Amino acid sequence: MRAVPKPRWDSFAATVERTDLSTQTIPVSLNAERRPSRGKQFLALLPGTALLFAVGLAGKAMESLGIWLRSSHHIYFPQIEYVLWAILLGLALANTVKLPAIFSPGLATYELWLKLGIVLVGAKFLLGDLLHLGGLSLLLVAIELVLSLSVMTMLGRIFGLRPKLTTLLAIGSSICGVTAIMAAQGAIDSEEQDTSTAIAAILTLGALALFTFPMIGHALHMGQQSYGIWTGLAVDNTAEATVTGAIYGDLAGRVAILAKTARSSFIGFVVLGYAVYWASRGQAAHVQHKALFLWQKFPKFILGFVAISVLATAGFFSKGQLGSLSNLSKWAFLPAFAGVGLRTQLRDLLEQGWRPILTGVLGEIFIALLTLGMVFVATHGAVQ
Repeated sequence: MRAVPKPRWDSFAATVERTDLSTQTIPVSLNAERRPSRGKQFLALLPGTALLFAVGLAGKAMESLGIWLRSSHHIYFPQIEYVLWAILLGLALANTVKLPAIFSPGLATYELWLKLGIVLVGAKFLLGDLLHLGGLSLLLVAIELVLSLSVMTMLGRIFGLRPKLTTLLAIGSSICGVTAIMAAQGAIDSEEQDTSTAIAAILTLGALALFTFPMIGHALHMGQQSYGIWTGLAVDNTAEATVTGAIYGDLAGRVAILAKTARSSFIGFVVLGYAVYWASRGQAAHVQHKALFLWQKFPKFILGFVAISVLATAGFFSKGQLGSLSNLSKWAFLPAFAGVGLRTQLRDLLEQGWRPILTGVLGEIFIALLTLGMVFVATHGAVQ
């Protein structure tokens, strides 16, 4: 597969994966000598991180410009929120300009900002709401997992995809997209090409969801809560799920995060199941310590999200502090939203062939319809 100009959406994760392999062949002392100092590592993050915030702020500026032109001068300007502006600007920049490699380390931090924003959003949920909506989401996720994994596996066989590529697509579309795929790569010992193809397909579907889900939600007159649950259940990547919810409304964005968090909590169990399956076929290493494996794969930011909610419910934060946490979450999401656009290389998405994309599209249509139906049933047959 032809090399793609930096920044690539999988460059940071692939580097992490390769690091574990390198320590097996390079002496520790030599490896330590070649490793950059922490100061240099921090400095290496600054250009890309600055670019993330610059694109995010540019998105805010475009939103403000539109409001000013429409209200003060009655000039037509697209009524687009900063969330979508940040993504569009990032997409335009990443696909028209060959960004120097110096930006790559910092651009890879977009996921860190996303998780920080999610943790801070926990302050907006009282524990009762968290238990109610989270419990409902867990029930719906359990149903979605079984059916989506089965359907995606069936589609992979129908279209003749490689078995491990099918596994990666099934895991990615059922749990949390790219994160789940990267967690499964080492566990099932998949080829780099399968991982890249699965990630490209999942990113394509996430990009489509950004534009299709809000339109469907408005067409069906879905309420903020119902739409947020649906988005969290149906959109793969945590970043895209968060953005797709936020585009619809503030409450929808928060509920989407909660539903997506419930979905992400299953990642360890699903990856472990596939790891055991492929190990039984002699095509992956055996998992020696299953409890440790589950802990390593469990998304730790979920614990922070719940902890903040518990503290907010207990009255640990004042009203002013809750407002500050809300503002901080918005600032954290700003570079995360920009990163969604900056990490997407359209050429790479088009070079993966039609079969993985078609498999993913058909599977995602099934998941979207399935979860939409479950949300209707869960809300007593009427969208709130």
